[in-house]
Parts: sequence; structure tokens; C-alpha cells
Amino acid sequence: MKRAVVALLLSVCAAAFAQDAPPEKKESSAPPKSSSSEAKDNIVTTSHTIAIGGETIKYTARAGTMVMRDEDGTPRANIFFVAYTKDGADPAKRPVTFTFNGGPGSSSVWLHMGCLGPKRVVYKDDLGNAATPPYRTVDNELSILDISDLVFIDPVTTGYSRAIPVKDDGKFHGVDADIQSVGEFIRLWTTRNARWSSAKFLAGESYGTTRAAGLSGWLQEQGLFLNGIVLMSSILNFQTARFDSGNDLPYILFLPTYTATAWYHKKLPADLQSAGLEKAVAEAEDFALGPYTSALMKGDRLAAAERQTIVQKLTRLTGLSATYIEQTNLRVKIDRFDKELLREKRRTVGRLDARFAGIDIDAAGERPEYDPSMSAIMGEYTAVLNDYVRRELRYESDLPYEILTDRVRPWSYDRNNNRYVDVAETLRGAMSENPDLKVFVANGYYDLATPFSATRYTFARMGLDSELRKNVTMDYYEAGHMMYIDRKAHEKLKDGIAKFMKDAM
Repeated sequence: MKRAVVALLLSVCAAAFAQDAPPEKKESSAPPKSSSSEAKDNIVTTSHTIAIGGETIKYTARAGTMVMRDEDGTPRANIFFVAYTKDGADPAKRPVTFTFNGGPGSSSVWLHMGCLGPKRVVYKDDLGNAATPPYRTVDNELSILDISDLVFIDPVTTGYSRAIPVKDDGKFHGVDADIQSVGEFIRLWTTRNARWSSAKFLAGESYGTTRAAGLSGWLQEQGLFLNGIVLMSSILNFQTARFDSGNDLPYILFLPTYTATAWYHKKLPADLQSAGLEKAVAEAEDFALGPYTSALMKGDRLAAAERQTIVQKLTRLTGLSATYIEQTNLRVKIDRFDKELLREKRRTVGRLDARFAGIDIDAAGERPEYDPSMSAIMGEYTAVLNDYVRRELRYESDLPYEILTDRVRPWSYDRNNNRYVDVAETLRGAMSENPDLKVFVANGYYDLATPFSATRYTFARMGLDSELRKNVTMDYYEAGHMMYIDRKAHEKLKDGIAKFMKDAM
């Protein structure tokens, strides 16, 4: 989610939309000033109800900022969060899930307003295209609030979270610093809300899965052991997704998703098209991990006849021409694939969700001008979040709510400099030390940001003991990176997460 389509959108989205009147506030405090330098908590509490699975749930929402301090009391940051807790529940028997998105630079808006929270955006269709403005929300009947309390966390510089002073925000913009600051928030929230005896889960998406895996180790070092982790559109080993010179791994692991995308857009040969998505993908993965891997490893030593066999097979599995495959030296980068697949129609395919098609002014270009799957949802989520927080949760701030920001860049990779980030080992260690820790991994077939084959590869090479492999559950969805924008996929995802959490407890 690197594309910076944010700055203009964030400034136009705070209008009031036609929805029900907001609930009465139970308690409140003065709205925060535009500066985040005030070193005091600012949390607003409201009461709500929702019906999920035939059960009416009364719950309390707490939205606001909590000050993070050094041990000597020096304020370091205001962290914005929204917590939903079921009224009347015994905290010792009620699980709590800490959730966040990724980026780096993303707020938690996507999982909050699209997937797990008690409200969701209204789409135009089942695919997840934005409705016609003005946008609105409805009760999310697929929220997991019937199973677990929820805490949505915005890392520093995202959402309303800011460093103190703001100019020090760079101290939080890095792999290790991010894990520490989010982990410290989780520890403090757990302590202040007397939830140490609760079952605890993490739920992350995209780079949020990187953060979640890192937190699995950091939190255990603080004595906070988890019951489970939900990884949606996972990336734990960055070598699987970096199309760098000398790194052939992404070409291998992206191929099955290229096949899924070509299948969706009906670009595969008739026999493969009629075989169905799963069979087409299985053929692609078998080829990718076998003959294709061998061919790329041989490099210039690849014999001419074998090269032509590889070209023809890639043509079959990608929907691209043999000439184009030859011109790429058997290596099709993601942006080239996105541009080439539907070039004759003057269309591109989405990165976050390859089912979406975009229109570029230059059909002869080498890469798309934008990600149509991001553009399809960006404005809607931005508008709805800004309205919902102020009008229903009653939290007021004149700061821009940073939905997806480049202000966190450059992102520091700390001790990972000169090597690829790989937090899979951290997760393996946490699972080894805590053999009750369960992991649920959700994968979208049409996700070209974090391909499912890359995730399968990462977990297969983690070195998990055979006794611990059963603690990992993987599921697959005919959807993209944000599989929950697809209504059928969202229903399946809710069922999968619900079963996983109940089993983990």
C-alpha cells in the first residue's frame, strides 16, 4: 500500500452524511487542540447496541488518545485508539483483540470500518466498489464483537496519533521502534483496563502482519502471552516481495497470483480457464516451485530448448504473449504484469485487488498510473471514518486523520539494513516458547501485494516443529488484499476467525 493518493483526499472528507442521530454521550472531555503536545489523555465514552447473529449486544466505545511516557514521566507520543467492550461481560472470561493495519503509514481504518468493527462502509456492489457519495455506514453484522472486545490502534503519525513533540516522529518510524511503541500501548491499555487475565489476540493486515509477528516476541518478553494471532494478507519475509536485481524469489512466488488474475479476466487457454480457479492456481504453483525455479537458477546456462519450454508454459499460465515473456527474460515484474495483461483493452489491473481495472492515458506505458483497487475505496473509507469518529463516537480533533500517509518515510529497517526483513523467525520463537499460541492466516487469490504463494513459502520454511505446525491454520478467499470488501469473502472470513478464536481459547 505504498501509493500516495492521500494528501488531497484527507482534507475534503469531514462533511456530515445522512445517518441516524448519534448516541448520547456518557462522558466527554474538551476537544483536543490542533497540537499534539498536550501531555494528557483525551478519551470520550459512548454507549451503543448492535445485533450480530441474532444476539443484541450492548457495548461501550472509547475513542481518544492515550499518552505514552518514558519511565521518568516524559511524554513521548499521543496514541489514538478506539476500543469496543461488551457491557456486563466478565473481563476474565472475555477475550480482547488488538488490531491494526500496515503500510507502513496506514491507520487502522480498513480493519476498523471494513472488517472487524461494529460499523462498516456501504459498498456499491459485492465486489467492494465505493458507493455513490455521500457515503454512509451500517451496522456490521459480520463484526467479531460477539466473540471478542476490540482495540483498534493507530501507530504514531497515522490516524490522530502524533509524537511529542511532533518533530520527533521519526523516532517511531522503523521496524523495531514501531513494534516497541505499539507493544507498549498494548501493555499499558491491558494494565489500565485490568485485562491481564483476559484471553488476548492480535489481528494485523499487510505490514500489520509484520508488526504482529514482531509483537509476538516483544510482548512475551514483557510477560504478555497471546492466545492467537490473525494474519490477513501476510508478509513476514520481505525477500518474497522485492523485485530486486539478483533476487528471483518474487518471480516464482507471484506467478500463481498472475494465473489467478488471468483466470479472472478470462485470459487463460480454454482448458485451463474451464478447469476453475483452484486447479489453475495449483498448476501454476507446481510449475513455479519446480521447473520455473530450476530455470531461473540456471540463468544463462539454461539450454535454448528448455528456455522455449519455459516461455510456452509461462504464456499459458499468465495470459501474456510469448514475445513479451521473452523480452522480460522470463521475469515479469508486478507493475509490468498489471499493465500488460489487459493492454489491448487499454486497461490495467489492480495491485491490492487484481479484479479491479483502471484506465491510463498512455496505453503504451510500462506501468500503471495508479492502483484502481485502492482508488475504489480510498475516498469512501476516508470520508466515513472522519464522520463516524466525530459524529457517533463524539471525539473531536482538528488534526487531519492520516488514513494512509507518506509522513512515516523514510522507514527505518534498523538492524535489518543490508538484509531483508524477516520476522518469521520471531514468530517461530514465540510459538516455540508458547506452544498454545495459534495463528490464523487469511489469503486472497487476487492479492498482488502479498501473494498467497509467498505466504505458503514463508510458513513452509519457518522451521516450526512438527508438533507446532497444527497451530497454524490457512484459509483462501476469492478476493484481494482486503478480502472483506467482497461480501461473500467477508462472510467466510468471519466464520474462519470465529472458529479460530474459539479453538484458541
